[in-house]
Amino acid sequence: MTVSGQRQLLRGRVLNFHADPVNEADTEAYDYFADGALIVADGKIEAIGDYDALKQPGLTEVDHRPHLLMAGFIDTHIHFPQVQVVASWGDQLLDWLNNYTFPEEVRFADQGHADAMARAFFDLLTSHGTTTAMSFCSVHAGSADAYFTEAARRNMCMIGGKVMMDRNAPDGLRDTPRSGYDDSKALIDRWHGRGRAHYAITPRFSITSTPEQMEMAGALATEHPDCFVQTHLSENKDEIAFTKSLYPQARDYLDVYERYGLVGPKTFLGHAIHLEDREIASLAERGAHPVFCPTSNLFLGSGLFDDGGLREQGITNAIATDIGAGTSYSMLQTLNEGYKVLQLQGQKLHPLRAFHWITRGNAVAMGMQDRIGTLHAGTDADIVVLNTSATDAMALRSQRAETLSEELFILQIMGDDRSVEQVYVAGRAQKGVDLPPARALRSA
Repeated sequence: MTVSGQRQLLRGRVLNFHADPVNEADTEAYDYFADGALIVADGKIEAIGDYDALKQPGLTEVDHRPHLLMAGFIDTHIHFPQVQVVASWGDQLLDWLNNYTFPEEVRFADQGHADAMARAFFDLLTSHGTTTAMSFCSVHAGSADAYFTEAARRNMCMIGGKVMMDRNAPDGLRDTPRSGYDDSKALIDRWHGRGRAHYAITPRFSITSTPEQMEMAGALATEHPDCFVQTHLSENKDEIAFTKSLYPQARDYLDVYERYGLVGPKTFLGHAIHLEDREIASLAERGAHPVFCPTSNLFLGSGLFDDGGLREQGITNAIATDIGAGTSYSMLQTLNEGYKVLQLQGQKLHPLRAFHWITRGNAVAMGMQDRIGTLHAGTDADIVVLNTSATDAMALRSQRAETLSEELFILQIMGDDRSVEQVYVAGRAQKGVDLPPARALRSA
């Protein structure tokens, strides 16, 4: 077991990104050490390089050969209260929310339930190689407390926020413009910047927030410009039509958020499938980030995300699981379905670019690449150890793999949590070890 304060060497094949690679020949974009090593100390990467250059007498070693070490995965759009909604059959977005999601989220008013679900949620994240996520909590402030308390127990870099929603939701799942502001403000004061926690101001989406609540969300964003903003945009055509009926003065869906000062470089907009030309131009100008959620978009039949078209306009897209409309916690399976969505549009997702996307790429979108998403010296020691032969089918296929890209593509298409041999969060191993005991963090 690696403990945050202990200086150790992790040995294996090491892949680290500097930029978004075009293909395997683009070696300036990444480093690959066939017999590599990382020195980890005090939760940070101290050094990266060839094993022979980094080995030292007396330095404790953990040998992960022949496995591949890279930065931990980053999930930029996920719903913590939907852990028991995954695989709910048969509806598109709005019916799915009303029939499955909203009734489930009401249960998070019970603090004991929220705490238990937080433990299960974080176990699932780390078991799938995810070390950072940006998550929607429920409308209840206690759900965000449960989320951040569990993240602090594991010393994980996590972003999250309680949803603000004051209409078009059942009893027990609505706040008010004032209470949504007050609860969010208190949560920001309690958690944002504490340890590795970051807050995201979270108006769920236009349909569930009145103009008065949007104004309050905009006030929070103005008062706390270092916080993230997360919401949803243009996932479903019925959703867009409903939004336009609720905000008839808006030029389009994105304009609803723009009018309240909610669109900027720290804004993450889930889905963004059915965009108008003006919206695309505004996203590019304001530096906001659409989030590609392929397993969710396919599951709900929402549509195909135009990654290539948005990138051509200079937009930096993120990628995410969107649990629980998303169908897997695995960023590997997210890449699998993302590859297929892009194939249907004549776009390609090279495996090196794919793995850059779920590590450094998402970190760049978040403006956090100096801390997470790479294995550069000085960054946080969030590391995933991947086995390209984790299943019999993968092992059989891997016998014929001759290049790094071929190996990565096997992981991208066939991999899941079984491919994750170990995960380190701030230098501490997560799989097969006892985590620190829970502490009374909420009242501190």
